[in-house]
Amino acid sequence: MSIDGRHLAAAAPVPAAATWHATRASAPFAGPPDPGAPLTWGQRALWIAIRRHGAAQAMFSLRRVVAAPRRTALDVPAALRAVGALVARHSSLRTRVREVDGELRQLVAERGEHPVLLVPLAQPPADDGAALAQQVAADLAATPFDHGAEWPQRIALLVAGGRVCQVVVVFSHTTVDFRAAELVLRDLRLLLVRGAVPTPPPAQSADIARLEQSERQQRRCARAVRHWLDGTRRLPAETLPAVGPALVPRFRRCVLTSQAADTAARIIARRERVSSSTVLLTAVAGVITAWSGQDTCGIYTMVNNRSADEYREAISKLNQLGLLVVDLDDRPTFTAALPRVWHAAVEAYRHAYYDPEDMARAHAAAGLPYATGVNRHCYFNDIRLAPEAELPGPEPEAAALRAALSDTTFAEAEGLDTFTWLMRVEVIDAPGGMGLAVTGDTAHLPPAVAERFLRDLERLLVDAALGDLPWPWTRPVPAARA
Repeated sequence: MSIDGRHLAAAAPVPAAATWHATRASAPFAGPPDPGAPLTWGQRALWIAIRRHGAAQAMFSLRRVVAAPRRTALDVPAALRAVGALVARHSSLRTRVREVDGELRQLVAERGEHPVLLVPLAQPPADDGAALAQQVAADLAATPFDHGAEWPQRIALLVAGGRVCQVVVVFSHTTVDFRAAELVLRDLRLLLVRGAVPTPPPAQSADIARLEQSERQQRRCARAVRHWLDGTRRLPAETLPAVGPALVPRFRRCVLTSQAADTAARIIARRERVSSSTVLLTAVAGVITAWSGQDTCGIYTMVNNRSADEYREAISKLNQLGLLVVDLDDRPTFTAALPRVWHAAVEAYRHAYYDPEDMARAHAAAGLPYATGVNRHCYFNDIRLAPEAELPGPEPEAAALRAALSDTTFAEAEGLDTFTWLMRVEVIDAPGGMGLAVTGDTAHLPPAVAERFLRDLERLLVDAALGDLPWPWTRPVPAARA
């Protein structure tokens, strides 16, 4: 079904509290027709999250800012032509989600207009509007997308004296994952500079949905379902014991910034010829196992699902959760545990592409929980931009590595009323080191206990960097609060 989007161009909302103002323009587009398709598996996973938490909690956005080219001045008409060409090139960017005959479907518009906000700058600031662009992105992301009425991205141009300084793009996660967002921005930069992209467009979201209906992908989904059922049956009922009543808000995020952990993880990775992500996964499993008193722990992680050629540059949300089950019942040394965690991770990656509705039905039939309530296990997400970068200098002496522990900082961050996970561990880039963040249920991980968890993780990494660490790798669980 070919759709004309000219009369369906819902404008990006400007929050009433915004400190900037904007006028409205539009970028016309005309692209190849597409009959539409069901939701992709990645999209279906997001709709399950909506049903659990509501759009405001579940539907997060990807905020990006592109500095306009400086070699030649970019005016507003040229920037609007680039936006129109971008949307024409990628049918995912001109797709809405609506219910058709009781089924949510992707409806692709053949032609239409994309609203663009024009944010004036009184005079070009020293940073060429970069700071304001970040604020505009945050404000545009503050309102959940209406996927039946809006295009799945919001765009703004920051303009000084007729020259476009910055381009703000806020993507809905229904359209793109992190990799797809970078691919779209790569094309946008080419269009801003050259006016064209020399290569044909890659697979789009509707293409991916059609591929998922194939017999080959259905068999892959069935294998993933069996892997998850087998893994879920092996998991303990609880990951961490309760230490007291929950605080308000119930969930808190805490961040440890550590040069020592960053250096230690890279030392181990280089010595043992594994990735630093495998090192960190193993360390997290070790602390969880020690604290829970269980031999086995479950860790969920996000998998990009882009190994196959037809998926590598697709403009679609392909990332989905994978399930690792780590068994440490034989009390291995830290080094001995690295290969088994790597193997568990590979199995998780192989079985992370599936229809979440099939997964939910299979778990329900087996009497197992899936996507209901607060998941009692750990979600691990390494979102560093260069996780496998080499150490910037020679490997430090043992005394220097231990001394670096004194430079570690801890901070409490935001609180949340609802959250999917009992605990989420993130590895993030941080100035001068690595950020280790844990978001947890305060009945199990109030800030003081969260700090101990993160410091246990840091110390485990440092100890393992200085020699093969025997079991137990870390201290047991802390006592409950009075």
